[in-house]
Amino acid sequence: MDKKIVFMGSPDFALSTLRALHKNFKVVGVVTQPDALAGRGRALRPPAVKVLAQELGLPIIQPKRLRAPEAMQQLEDWNPDCIVVAAFGQILRQDVLDLPPHGCINVHASLLPRWRGAAPIHAAVVHGDAQSGVTIMQMDTGLDTGPILSQRAIPLATDETAGTLFDKLAQLGADLLIESLPAYFRGDIQPKPQPEEGVTLAPTMDKSVGELDFTEPAEVLERKVRGYNPWPGTYTYWQEKTFKVHRAHVANEDTPAGERTIYEGFPAIGTAQGTLVLDEVQPAGKKAMPGDAFLLGARDWAAEN
Repeated sequence: MDKKIVFMGSPDFALSTLRALHKNFKVVGVVTQPDALAGRGRALRPPAVKVLAQELGLPIIQPKRLRAPEAMQQLEDWNPDCIVVAAFGQILRQDVLDLPPHGCINVHASLLPRWRGAAPIHAAVVHGDAQSGVTIMQMDTGLDTGPILSQRAIPLATDETAGTLFDKLAQLGADLLIESLPAYFRGDIQPKPQPEEGVTLAPTMDKSVGELDFTEPAEVLERKVRGYNPWPGTYTYWQEKTFKVHRAHVANEDTPAGERTIYEGFPAIGTAQGTLVLDEVQPAGKKAMPGDAFLLGARDWAAEN
């Protein structure tokens, strides 16, 4: 279509959407976050969207704040019919929302109004949701509160991780956006207000949420292991050092909460209900390894309680 689109996004989740927009519409500009220090060397690293936009030959700006006069001027110069947002990382003010004739459209990785906020993918897995999905919505000044254009749901696998769901929803969101935009531009899709019931929030996380609390049931902890994989990851402590847990499963075995044990050849830890069996672990300073391989060099695992 001949509609002019400005795209706003930053991390990997937004890449499928940018590729799809570039293939199907006229993308006149890309707005992404500034390069940030990352890695042990603390070198500047560009957002994933910037790298892809450069490959596609698209104009890019990286304002620290969208309210900066030069950023607003560039948006006005691009004169978009619509702004599409996917995991951008900045709040859009009313003057930005009002700029394009067709408004600002967001690709959100949940079935709104469930899991508004920054971490909907993690939240769906951690809370044991039977399904997740994507919402194409018209943005307003609230936090994911705008009216809905379209939604698509998928079931969560029993072994779903945040990483696997991330990949599924990134592509699902791009596909649904491309299906929905032409009908929206024609007026065939009318935005519908979100239901007032069923609102839940998925706030920004940091690494501290990954510490496993063995006074919780094993079923809850197993979901956290999957829901925080690959980031921020889950961990406990062994020999006074961080001990990462990458994969785990639940055993219906009564073990005192926090007590280390061995279950069918794998390291395990008792919880408030059931035992958490550690299928893949990473001791401090070492690479990830299967739990049974870890025990070959940690014969005192269960003796040090």
